[in-house]
Amino acid sequence: MGALPPTPLATPPISSLPIIDISPYLSPTSTPESRAATASAINHACTSYGFFYLTGHGIPTAKLDQIISLARAFFMSPLSEKNKIKRYDAGGPEGGDGARGYQGMRENITLGRRDVQEAVDLYREWDHSAKEPGKGGPGTHKTLQGPNLWPHIPTELKDMYEEYIEELQGVGKAIVHAMGAALGLPEAMKGADESTEDEQIFVRNTDRSFWVMRMIGYPPLETPLSQDAFSDEDITEFSCGQHTDYGCVTLLLADPTPGALQVLLKDNKTWLNADPLPGHFVVNIGDMIERWTNGVWKSNVHRVVHRGQGYRVSVPFFYEPNFEATVRPLRKCVERMGGKGEKYGEGTYGGHLMGKVFNNFYSEVIGESKGKSML
Repeated sequence: MGALPPTPLATPPISSLPIIDISPYLSPTSTPESRAATASAINHACTSYGFFYLTGHGIPTAKLDQIISLARAFFMSPLSEKNKIKRYDAGGPEGGDGARGYQGMRENITLGRRDVQEAVDLYREWDHSAKEPGKGGPGTHKTLQGPNLWPHIPTELKDMYEEYIEELQGVGKAIVHAMGAALGLPEAMKGADESTEDEQIFVRNTDRSFWVMRMIGYPPLETPLSQDAFSDEDITEFSCGQHTDYGCVTLLLADPTPGALQVLLKDNKTWLNADPLPGHFVVNIGDMIERWTNGVWKSNVHRVVHRGQGYRVSVPFFYEPNFEATVRPLRKCVERMGGKGEKYGEGTYGGHLMGKVFNNFYSEVIGESKGKSML
């Protein structure tokens, strides 16, 4: 009697996202080999997960801890203090632009439901074109064209955050450069413009990144989601419903609370906890990278379910395309998908962003929203 065939080994469950060192794309003395290793790791992570941990970014852990502490101090301040920078609808007499400022508990909406969170939204100042008065006339603002509304408490928050945002833009530039190399695009070409498909294409289209930063506070849920829940019907209350990010690259900084951020794996049924690692960012790609890559890299679904007893704080930074950047599938990525044609049409990031901002606070009425990233 012949020997029985070997029993296939079961695929071990995925316990953690990959960790990637971005320092080769930040150091002028790095070797081609170290850059190639980072690019290869990014290609694997973006193909398999759409998420990864980032180290080697050069921002001290002590500073990251301070960023979280300042956000927590703001959320612990009286509601009257927080409402001094309240978000108001664009064009109204309050001077709001529909996006910037403080949103109270459950004001933000994902998939037609109110999230159990409060937040402050900050954006790049509107500097790519002239500002125009809002529908309320002089002194009012059109959508996204108002000034950032910075917290008054703590007093040092604004200066610290502005410095931090500058540092994050450098990290974001390094990540998207590595992504261009990870896709196998050719080295930078002389005379290249925004449409030139070399490894610097994402760098050129984010050189005036219309970035977004959020400070988000989460109280613990009253009716936590069970560990094995998956479908929308299982969710009766959540910190942020499942969604994809609608921009380019997200760098998430969060307090040590475990079991809150969850990433949906490729089997479309398993949720992986992306728990914070000290000194690391959790990085994920957004809808614009999916479009640029023609779906080779997917903008992955994730959600937040805060089961802990404390008050969770996170500060995600969204390194986005330029407001007027044109996004369309790269030829190399169309070929990589078997030459079946472009899955996505051409469009500008600003047009995409405007639609998401409009939906983010009114989707209970109009019935649709993927939601802002609320990590």
